[in-house]
Amino acid sequence: MKNENMVLDVRDIPPAGQWLTLSLQHLFAMFGATVLVPFLVGLSPGVALISSGLGTLAYLLITRGRIPAYLGSSFAFIAPIIAAKSLGGPEAAMVGSFLAGLVYGVVALLISKFGLKWLMRILPPIVVGPVIIVIGLGLAGTAVNMAMYENPGAPPQDLIYSNTHFLVALATLAITVACAIFIKGFFGLIPILAGIIGGYIIAFFAGIVDFSGVIAADIFERPGFLIPFAHYTPSLSWEIVLIMVPVAIVTLAEHTGDQMVLSKVVGKNFVEEPGLHRSILGDGVATIIASLIGGPPNTTYGENIGVLAITRVFSVFVVGGAAVLAIMFGFIGKITALIGSIPTPVMGGVSILLFGIIASSGLRMLIDNNIDLGSKRNLIISSVIIVIGVGGAFIKVSDQLQLSGMALAAIVGVVLNLVLPREDNESDLSELAETEK
Repeated sequence: MKNENMVLDVRDIPPAGQWLTLSLQHLFAMFGATVLVPFLVGLSPGVALISSGLGTLAYLLITRGRIPAYLGSSFAFIAPIIAAKSLGGPEAAMVGSFLAGLVYGVVALLISKFGLKWLMRILPPIVVGPVIIVIGLGLAGTAVNMAMYENPGAPPQDLIYSNTHFLVALATLAITVACAIFIKGFFGLIPILAGIIGGYIIAFFAGIVDFSGVIAADIFERPGFLIPFAHYTPSLSWEIVLIMVPVAIVTLAEHTGDQMVLSKVVGKNFVEEPGLHRSILGDGVATIIASLIGGPPNTTYGENIGVLAITRVFSVFVVGGAAVLAIMFGFIGKITALIGSIPTPVMGGVSILLFGIIASSGLRMLIDNNIDLGSKRNLIISSVIIVIGVGGAFIKVSDQLQLSGMALAAIVGVVLNLVLPREDNESDLSELAETEK
C-alpha cells in the first residue's frame, strides 16, 4: 500500500532494513509479465530474468542514475520472435533482436544531434496507436488457443479441445480481473502474478500440473544461455531484418510515451534531463544485452510507473536492487523449473486479459492525444493499419523473403502519415515535441 511515511527521491538511498523489501516489491510487480514472454516464445525464463536485470542495470548507468525505470520483456516482439524462430531457430531471433537494439542506438544518436521533431513527424499517435492495437489483436488467437486446447501449437485440424483447460483458464482470468479491480494499493499492481499463482493452484487440483521438472532441478544451476559464437554462429538475412527491425518503430514510440508519463509521476522532466536520447540508448543496450545471452528484447514497463505512483519510492537504488534480485533468481533452478511447469491454460487465461490490455492501450493513446477519428485522414490511416496488421497481409519480395503483419502495418502507417495531406487545424507534432529545448 501507499506508504505516507516514506517518500524516496531518485537519488535517495533506502534504509538498510527496508531495501530488500522495497526491491522485492518492485520486482514482483514486473515478474509476471517478464516471465510470460519467454514462456510464450519458447525461451528460458531464467535467462529472461537475468537479461532483464542486466538490462536494467545498464539502463541505470547510461541514464546516469537519474531515471527510476525497470526494464522487462517486450510483448511487441512476441510474434516477430516466433516468426524468426520458425525461419532459423532461436539464434535467428537473437540476431534480429540485436539489430533492433542497434536501431535504438541510431535513433538516440539522431535525437542528440537533431532533436525530437523528426521522430514525432514519423511516429505520431495516429500511427503508433493503431499499431499497438494490432499487436494486441494479433496475439488474441494465441491466448485463446492456450486457454482452450491441450495442444495449442498444433495445426488447426489437430487441436484437441479441453473443458478442463478452458475452465482453468477462465478461473485464472477471473482471479486476475478480481485482483486488478477489487484489491487496492501495491497488490492491485500485480494482478498478473496473482492470477498465475491462483491459476496454478487451481490447475494443480485439476490434475494438469507436472512437478517432475521441479523435483529434478537443482537449487542453483545455469539457465539455458544462447551465446553467439559459443552456441551458434550468427548469420544475417533480409527476412530476419524485415521481421524484427520494424518492431523498433513501435517500441520506440512506447518508450517515448512511458518517459512522458514517468516524468509526470516523479515530477522531473526526464525527456530533457538526462535526455530522451540517453533513455532510448539505455533501452537499446538492454535489448542488445538480452540478444547476446538468449533473452527476449527488453523495454520499459507501465507496471514500473504504477509501482512508483503508489509507493512514492522513486529511488534508483531500489530499482537497481530489483534488478540484482532478478539476476539472482535467474540462477535458481527450482524457480526456473517452477515457471516452466505452469500449465498453458493458466498462461492462456492471463494472456486473454493482458493482450486485450495491449490493444486497449493503443486505443487509449488515440484518446489521450485527442486524435479525431472524424477526420478522414486519421480514419484512413488507422483503418488501413488495423486491417493490414490483423488481416495477415504480406508483400512477397522473393520465395524466402516477405514483409508481413505488424511490420508491414507500421511501415504502411508511416508512409500514409507522411503522404496524406493534413487538414488546416491539424498539428503534425505531439505534446512531446514541445518539450524540446
